[in-house]
Amino acid sequence: MADNDLGTWGDDFVANPYPYYAKLRESGPVHEVVHRNGMSFWMVVGHEAARAALADPRLSKDWRANNDWDFADSPVNANMLESDPPHHTRLRKLVAREFTPRRIEALRPRIQQVTDELLDAMLSAPDRAADLVDALAFPLPMTVICELLGVPDLDRDTFRRWSNEIVAPTDPNAEGEAVGKMGAYLAELVEDKRRTTPGDDLLSALIATGHEDGDSLSSEELIGMAFLLLVAGHETTVNLIGNGVRALLDHPDQLAALRADFGLIDNAVEEMLRYDGPVEGATFRFAREPVPIAGAVIPEGRTVLVVLAAGGRDPARFDAPDRFDIRREAQGHLAFGHGIHYCLGAPLARMEGRIAVRSLLERCPDLALDPDRAPYDWIPGMLMRGVRRLPVRW
Repeated sequence: MADNDLGTWGDDFVANPYPYYAKLRESGPVHEVVHRNGMSFWMVVGHEAARAALADPRLSKDWRANNDWDFADSPVNANMLESDPPHHTRLRKLVAREFTPRRIEALRPRIQQVTDELLDAMLSAPDRAADLVDALAFPLPMTVICELLGVPDLDRDTFRRWSNEIVAPTDPNAEGEAVGKMGAYLAELVEDKRRTTPGDDLLSALIATGHEDGDSLSSEELIGMAFLLLVAGHETTVNLIGNGVRALLDHPDQLAALRADFGLIDNAVEEMLRYDGPVEGATFRFAREPVPIAGAVIPEGRTVLVVLAAGGRDPARFDAPDRFDIRREAQGHLAFGHGIHYCLGAPLARMEGRIAVRSLLERCPDLALDPDRAPYDWIPGMLMRGVRRLPVRW
């Protein structure tokens, strides 16, 4: 079915990549593959091998150290996801100082309020039908991250187009244009924040942080951090909610079990993250030197893609991994990564996912996929995993 040439993988790969990863994993957890554009890179598809790769300091996240791929050089790239220690250590420390569990927990009532308001609007539809992405999965995390950062007047439709083009490019020119426009917008936003009286929002706190000990974020670093928090802070949660609800509706027995006991909601969200998480593959890493992983040796200078989705379906780690089971112990999945780049926003994403899914099911006891829906429009590429639209009825 699948070999090491991604160009031969079928058209259904984007819709359901898991059988392809499973076939590849049968002959080992680490492989050299050829991209559809002709470039070759190394792909990690086993759970333990993925954990090892994600935590290996010999695999750099700084794309500037690699010449095989074209990356847009922009201030938006000056973020902790695309940096290595000690630069990464410094950036993460400054952000973690403000992005605290207390700040996240304080958002709980507001997240519930926004969810309720969105569901009120959705349920007022006279035909009892909606696109769940547009009605709930997108506006909820977008509203929350904008209010958290202090940018409530963001043109969300425009920002959504830029963000979609960056995480799932339709062509290199469109991606470069989106990166440029996003960078210019965020530069203006940061300067506006600098000139105004500091508020209690996260971006104001990031601008102020570090002054006491003489270490603060530069303008470029603030732009990169705002980009990372805005894009990662909503794209992943959009697809956590969308993929999670789709999994429940595709598995009526699991949906019924959750409806019967909402005490399972925390575990259900972990299983959603394992079974069909929002991030298919981590952003690229680059070998600083020859790196042995699971019996393979990745040569110096080569590009590495750790497939988080494949790790979640590894039978060596999870029994019957292709079965969606909200009662399983799904902890240990890699949906938020592992190691020093583990997602700082994981607690916020989990909170939003739990509140959104539970509230939706409580308000819509007969929720179902729209039987007249068109084929799913899947997000292209190997970074994000999800559908552009999720038509539902109730």
